[in-house]
Amino acid sequence: MHSRLGDLVVTLATAAFAVFAVPALSAPSFSLTPLLLSNGSSEPEISIGKDGTMGMVSLQWLFDPASYGTQLWTGSFGSVPTAQGVIDGALQHPGKTIFGAGDADVDMGSTGRLHATTLIFLLNPRGNAKIGVSGISCPSPASPTFSVMACAQQVIDTAGADRPWITSDGQHVYISYHDSGNSSLVHVQRSDDDGLTWKRVGEPIVGQGRNTAQATFNNEQGNIVADPFTHNVYDIYAAGETGILKAKTFTPNHVIVSRSSDMGKSWTANLVFAADPGSSQANIFPALAVDPTNGHLYAVWSDGQTVSLASSTDQGTTWSDPIQVSSAPATTAIFPWVAAYGGVVDVVYYGTTSSSNLDPGASWHVYFAQLSGGSFTQTQVNAAANHLGVICTGGDTCGPGTRNLLDLFKIAIDPQNGKAAIIYTDDTLQTSSDPNNFACAPTQAPPCPLPQAVLAQQN
Repeated sequence: MHSRLGDLVVTLATAAFAVFAVPALSAPSFSLTPLLLSNGSSEPEISIGKDGTMGMVSLQWLFDPASYGTQLWTGSFGSVPTAQGVIDGALQHPGKTIFGAGDADVDMGSTGRLHATTLIFLLNPRGNAKIGVSGISCPSPASPTFSVMACAQQVIDTAGADRPWITSDGQHVYISYHDSGNSSLVHVQRSDDDGLTWKRVGEPIVGQGRNTAQATFNNEQGNIVADPFTHNVYDIYAAGETGILKAKTFTPNHVIVSRSSDMGKSWTANLVFAADPGSSQANIFPALAVDPTNGHLYAVWSDGQTVSLASSTDQGTTWSDPIQVSSAPATTAIFPWVAAYGGVVDVVYYGTTSSSNLDPGASWHVYFAQLSGGSFTQTQVNAAANHLGVICTGGDTCGPGTRNLLDLFKIAIDPQNGKAAIIYTDDTLQTSSDPNNFACAPTQAPPCPLPQAVLAQQN
C-alpha cells in the first residue's frame, strides 16, 4: 500500500486542565493521528465524556461480510487512541448472518458508560435481507480492562430502519432512526437503564400539523440530542415543501427542530429556518448541539455552498436569524457538524476553493470555525488535502469513487479543557488493490484510494 503518512504530524497533548480554560485568541492548531485499518474505514464519529475519555467509531470500508463492522477506538483526550475492535460483532444469530457498519453513532454517557448504535444487515440463508438498528451499551472505556466483548449488544428494530443516532442524559439513553419503509418517519426508543433495555416512545414528526405534512416521505433527519441542563430531548431534520414540489423533487428547504419535555413521549416542532422553495438545506445532514452548561441550542446546515448556524436560548421555541459560518477559501462547504460547551461553539465542515462539490478537480480540506463576537473565525485543520475530486451528497445514488467520505464527520469538545477533537475521513493516505473497494472511480483501475479515519486534536 502507498502511504502519505509523512505529511501528518502525530503528537501527544500535555496534561488536561483541571478547570475549563478560555480559548486563546490565536488561531488554533491541531495534531493529526491517522487511525489506520487494513481494510480502511469512513464516516467516523466521536464523543467525549466529562472526564475527557473519547469514544470513536468508524465504518469499516470494504463491503465484505468477513471483515465488515463498526470499529471502536477509545482513549483520553490528547492521547493516541486504542483500537478496541468491532463493537457490533456479537450480533450473530443462528441461521442468519448479521453484520454492521451501515451507519453508526457513539455517545459517552455522564455515567461513564459508552453507548453506540449501528445500522445492521440481517441475511437469511436464502439471501433475503433486512436492515435493523442495534443498541449497544459498554462499561467505562476508561477502565484498563475494557473490552468490546463486555458490551451489551442487541437488535432493537428491523422495520425499514435507516440512519440511527444516539444520545443520553444520565441513565436515560435515546436512539432515533429513520423508518425508510414507512413514510420516512423518525422513530425514537428510550432506555432507562443506561442502554441495557429499550422501549418505543413518541415520534418527532407525527402530529406536527404542517410540519408533519412537509416531512412525510420528504425529510433528512439529523441527530437526536439530550440536554442534561433542561432534560429536554431534541431532534433536528430538514423537510421540503408540500404540494407539487414534494411530488416532483426532494428539496428539503426547511430546517426544523422538534422538542420533547417528557422524555420522548410527546414532541413539539418549531421552524428554525425556511429557504426558498426548490433549494436544499440537507448537504448532507443538518446537525444540532446543546451547550450542557446553559441549555442553549445551535443548529447548522449547508445549502451545498455555505454552512449557516442559528441559535436558540428558549429551548428551541424561537431561533435567531442564521449567520454564515464558512468563508473563502472554503468557497463550497458541506457536511457540517457542531459542538458547544461553556459558551464555546465550534463547527466543522469539508471545504474547497471550487464552486461546486461536483467539480472533478476539487481539492478538499477540513475546516474548523469558532464563534466569537457574533461571527466565526475559520481555520484550516489539515495542510494536505483529505480528498481530491467530487464529493457526492446523493447517498446510494452516488457513483463509484464519489462517496469515499460517505455522509458525515464529527467534532466534540473536551469539558475539562474546552479543546476540540475532530474525527474525519482521508482517502489520500493509502491505496488498496482489493476488488471490493468501492472507492475506485469508474475509469480507475486498482490500486484505488483506501479511506481512513484521522483524529485531529486541538493543541
